[in-house]
Amino acid sequence: MTTAVPPAPKYAVGSLVHVRGREWVVLPDSTEELLVLRPLGGADVDIAGVLPGLETVVPATFAPPTPSDLGDQHTAGLLRTALRIGFRAGAGPFRSLASIAVDPRPYQLVPLMMALRQDTVRLLIADDVGIGKTVESGLIAAELLAQGDARGLVVLCSPALAEQWRAELHGKFGIDARLVLPATIGRLERETPYGQSVFRQDGVYVVSTDFIKSPRHREDFLRNCPDLVIVDEAHTCVADGSAHVAARTSQQRYGLLRALADDPARHLLLVTATPHSGKEEPFRRLLGLLDPRLATVSFDTRAGRELLAQFFVQRRRADIREDFQDGAHFPSTRDSAEVGYTLHRDYRALLGEVLAYARETVRSADGALQQRQRWWSTLALLRTLSSSPAAAVRSLNTRAGVQEADTPDEADRTGQSTVSDPADSDSTQSADEVPGSLLPAAARTDGQVIGDELLDDEEKARLVAMAEAAGKLAGPTRDGKLKKLVTMVTDLLDAGYRPIVFCRYIATSDYVAGHLAKVLNKKGTEHPVAVASITGELSPDMRLHRIAEMTAADENGDPAPERRVLVATDCLSEGVNLQESFDAVVHYDLAWNPTRHEQREGRVDRFGQRTDIVKALTLYGADNPVDDIVLKVLLRKHERIRLATGISVPVPQQAESAMQAVFEELILRGETPSFEQEGLFEREEAHAAAEQLEIAWESSAEREKASRSRYAQNTIKKEEVAAEVAQIRAALGTGEEVMEFTRRALGALRGVPADRKQGGFTAHTDALPQGLRDAVTAALGPRHPRPVVFHDAPSAPRGEVALTRTDPVVAATARFVLDTALDEKFPDWQRPARRCGVVRTSAVRRPTTMLLVRHRFQLNLPTRDGGVRTQLAEDARVVAFHGKPEAPQWLTEEEALTLLEARATGNSDPGFATSHITEILAALDTGLMEELRARSKAAAKELEASHHRVRTAARARLAGLRAVPQGDPDVLGVFLYRPAATIQLGADA
Repeated sequence: MTTAVPPAPKYAVGSLVHVRGREWVVLPDSTEELLVLRPLGGADVDIAGVLPGLETVVPATFAPPTPSDLGDQHTAGLLRTALRIGFRAGAGPFRSLASIAVDPRPYQLVPLMMALRQDTVRLLIADDVGIGKTVESGLIAAELLAQGDARGLVVLCSPALAEQWRAELHGKFGIDARLVLPATIGRLERETPYGQSVFRQDGVYVVSTDFIKSPRHREDFLRNCPDLVIVDEAHTCVADGSAHVAARTSQQRYGLLRALADDPARHLLLVTATPHSGKEEPFRRLLGLLDPRLATVSFDTRAGRELLAQFFVQRRRADIREDFQDGAHFPSTRDSAEVGYTLHRDYRALLGEVLAYARETVRSADGALQQRQRWWSTLALLRTLSSSPAAAVRSLNTRAGVQEADTPDEADRTGQSTVSDPADSDSTQSADEVPGSLLPAAARTDGQVIGDELLDDEEKARLVAMAEAAGKLAGPTRDGKLKKLVTMVTDLLDAGYRPIVFCRYIATSDYVAGHLAKVLNKKGTEHPVAVASITGELSPDMRLHRIAEMTAADENGDPAPERRVLVATDCLSEGVNLQESFDAVVHYDLAWNPTRHEQREGRVDRFGQRTDIVKALTLYGADNPVDDIVLKVLLRKHERIRLATGISVPVPQQAESAMQAVFEELILRGETPSFEQEGLFEREEAHAAAEQLEIAWESSAEREKASRSRYAQNTIKKEEVAAEVAQIRAALGTGEEVMEFTRRALGALRGVPADRKQGGFTAHTDALPQGLRDAVTAALGPRHPRPVVFHDAPSAPRGEVALTRTDPVVAATARFVLDTALDEKFPDWQRPARRCGVVRTSAVRRPTTMLLVRHRFQLNLPTRDGGVRTQLAEDARVVAFHGKPEAPQWLTEEEALTLLEARATGNSDPGFATSHITEILAALDTGLMEELRARSKAAAKELEASHHRVRTAARARLAGLRAVPQGDPDVLGVFLYRPAATIQLGADA
């Protein structure tokens, strides 16, 4: 069997043709029968296919400037930046950098270099919370798509994070994805032709993992899934062999990933900050998705460690701190502290009553099953009372989840998932409901019967009394914890911080937010404080909407209040990035898993945080025995190990049993001599369990510290790669250039830009030229806020603009400036950039000519299957020479670039300027073009060398790598700089 090969195109990639009344550049995938063309200076949306057999196509050359089309001192800079912003086919070895809005740090390039080493990309990216795993995986995806090594992309994630993933892909990488969720599938199916799948192998999607694993959609997804898959929070897709509900859900997710990974050609990126929950089996199953050998190989051997290093990258915050010495937005430190409070006497009395009730209830249980049910229901009551009066009242009026258990083991599994914070819990998205403490034999404290059997009147009255007592504790007068929080939050606000208060339960979050709003905004308050509560009761979209209400400008364009407090449950502790709006965390409730504290703090202590020192405060009851156990057994030990080793080690498996033993000592034995009775566990057993936990934890820390070399990608010289990236980004236009260009261009086009205190500027769009105004409306929507806000940041709220080269409004402005510079039919005021200029300036001592030149290359890149892929590359260069064009004295590129900053000190007579430009243009047909051709060949060699260096660092294929100039360079602009006249004679001397 033979495969037909399309005939080679008559026109090489990068060459110019004339058809349909304009000039086009030939793109890859062109054949003799079909030319794929992009208008010269146009965007990807303007790409068209032309059939040479039906339309007349002829070779073309780029038209030279008109000598009389003169601009001012800013003309050259505007034209150059407009050209570079418009590039979508950058020349450098990282093809995606021309189309992304993020400026990667050196360490973020390491996973990309690891990916380039592999024929089929399989990686586990396990960097710490907040240092950019989304950016790292997005870089790999963008590069694979740009190089043609991947046709499509799907991101599997929690539905709560789907919108954020779509926004990240669009805002930072210029990738537009479709959301596939229960709320969107109906519309997507209606839009899909009958009999076809919602999914296409060349499509881009963000998909709910739990939705797509269902039998109804799973097989269709597997048949049509794109060849590049990113799995967010990948640790939730594996579990140990237990049979509880969370484990079964993880097994279904794992089955889906296993089926995807079985395709040997599918690229797979697993992303998680917690790859190891302390249990080896789930970790090995996760690694086995990348390469089956990783499921069983010993990491104690050199061969095992080297194998793992090919697929696994993990950096801690300390590992990458040096990459942020240049003033980038990343906190220099986290100021952490414990803040204690004492219980009000009434609160302490109720806690003692609950402890006594728990002890009596568990001890009087009839059989092991009832004992475990009562154990977990009373532990739920203790934890909710430690959280807030509101949570305790809710618990006392809610059925205990363990009531459905049929065996003691099932009761323990249910209790652990609803009352504790197990290390291998799959999500925090729906874990903030108050656990019930009522068992079937109880009655509600409001008198409504719950079970078939009623408690005796005395015990029923006891429960009613506890609920009533808890209700009376509400408010800062009797709730010492809330009172202390008010002081803490007030101090943080006065110090300029914007805190997030994390609570364990929905009831607590709403309770805290309500009281904070009341206390912080008392009548006569000089500076009101915005307070909001976000819990799992809100849908993911509603959570983002409520955050936006607090942090974004209102309908009148007024900025959000600077004094703000967000109260939330752990539904916000994963995935949602809050570093742009908040910079302090208060742990109102202690998590029973130290990883949860790290996740909370990671919402603000992360890349993009503008506050240099973030705050993390842990609130605890100094005389609350429940808090005392959690602090001593878990949180303080975890922090001590982290400070001693520099490593955050997951909680070992022994943690749950140790906590159980210590709590059983508290509940069943008590703390006073009157409680010293025989318990289920002897005191020695509780101490032994805690000691075993500490030994296991220390051992894990030492093993982790000793084996860090297995994760270190020492063979990749990130500094060398970073230098290549910096060079590419400089060629495409820096962030400062983009902001200056956009502001200057909109000012010239009657946009009236004005500075903002928060950075960036605003501009009016109603007076812009019609074509640009239409483009702005298409990008921002017809009802976008006026004036438009331009943010000096990589992202912007909906209806506003980020000052990045890939933002649609910035790109439209650059395209308009370039198009009008090339077309003299536009009115003068709509042409802020011109192709010619003569400027008198003190920046030169003798006449100096600058040429703005565009090179086009046919770039042949080796592919992973041993072939060669042809792509188009473009590059803009500034060249300059002293003296007359017949005998030029060429400047270095650095000297030429300084001319863009030259300021005019006098005017030039138009006739005089036109004659000089004419003389220079005439020389292009003689000696000047020969020099430009030579520079084009030199640039091709530089391009080859750059690709060679990066491919060598990545150990990628080199055979067939070649860059070939296509046609003569395009001369877009000619600018003459003359020395400032010492004696001004007439209009020009």
